[in-house]
Amino acid sequence: MSDENDLGPDNQPLPEGGWSEEIVTLKDAIVLPPVESGFVQPAGVLDAEGRYCPHGALWRKFRPLTTEPERPAEIGETLPGRWLWGGVLWAHFGHFLVESSSRLWALDGLEQPVEGVLFIPKRPAVGDMVRGFQRDFIAQMAPGLPINVATGPMRVEELVVPGQGFGLGKITAGTHKFRDAIHHRFGKDIEPEGPEKIYISRSALGLGKGGLLGEERLEELLQAEGYEIFHPQNHDIATQLARYKAAKKVIAADGSALHLFAMVGRADQPVAMIMRRKSGANNLLAANVVHFCGSAPVVINALRTEWVKADQKKSNRLSFGEIDHAVLARVLGKTGFVREGLDWPTLTEEERQQILKDKGLGGNENFVESPEYVRLRVRAMRKDRRAKHEAAKEPAAT
Repeated sequence: MSDENDLGPDNQPLPEGGWSEEIVTLKDAIVLPPVESGFVQPAGVLDAEGRYCPHGALWRKFRPLTTEPERPAEIGETLPGRWLWGGVLWAHFGHFLVESSSRLWALDGLEQPVEGVLFIPKRPAVGDMVRGFQRDFIAQMAPGLPINVATGPMRVEELVVPGQGFGLGKITAGTHKFRDAIHHRFGKDIEPEGPEKIYISRSALGLGKGGLLGEERLEELLQAEGYEIFHPQNHDIATQLARYKAAKKVIAADGSALHLFAMVGRADQPVAMIMRRKSGANNLLAANVVHFCGSAPVVINALRTEWVKADQKKSNRLSFGEIDHAVLARVLGKTGFVREGLDWPTLTEEERQQILKDKGLGGNENFVESPEYVRLRVRAMRKDRRAKHEAAKEPAAT
């Protein structure tokens, strides 16, 4: 078994380099999209003789999500010209930003131009659909560069296969070549435009995206402190980048928008990231900001509790964290994002129940309070009772 820190393509890509900064060029490459939907899928690139090209695999943390596919009996289409391998084209905005962008670093140093970027779909049913945000993002790296999506076995006259320079896991820091390419090319013609203080909100995303209970109240409180409430999904990529470049203070609920911010953010822009759930993804998001912007965000856990799917009862991307506004005010005040000494009231039980009802979260058939947070609260109550009991037994001072 190979060492986990080995820089070869049989192990996860690492920001230190190795295969994640290598480029393999194949003549008459064979590109095979996935046949069935799944988390791990046989798909990827073979050379002209049918040998697997591991440099084309998509890794997430410690394992590849695309594995060696079988060579097909027939290859129906040949794509002429020289193309850049883009890997898996994700429909999810965050995964697209982090995983579908991971080969684009090679655009910064190609010896010869390419016809465009060639992807395979994550979900076969999506076919060759290219969404607007995907096209707009790639246009910020290389204006006018065509996008092609292979929906069946395809032979490519010449395929440039860069290693995975970005992603989820240790590679979230990005390789030097990836970060340099992003800083050199991405959004370079976008001028800063917008307010000095913004809050990047998730409140308008809807029930299926997870979020923060009490976020609308938080927006009102932050507006009183001079923050503009920014809903990135309502704007094109260019507008988002203009806002992020202009801001001098940024507060955001943790989520995909911070991945985009990190690509144009600077060390002189303080960032506060409000956790909306207990998840290791928060650490990766913070690492992304650190390595791309050159300064660490203030990561704030001001969760009173978490509301989770009743049939799963554990934290996931659909969970709703409930903000303790008082805790949040204290941390934001101490770190210079708002005035110190603000008294932000927490939600009352009536307000909480109304929000749950308004969001469609009420009732045990939908969402329930996380058992983990219930246990923590019970332990805290017992500890408090014991302390009061011990205090009552102590003799009065004479």
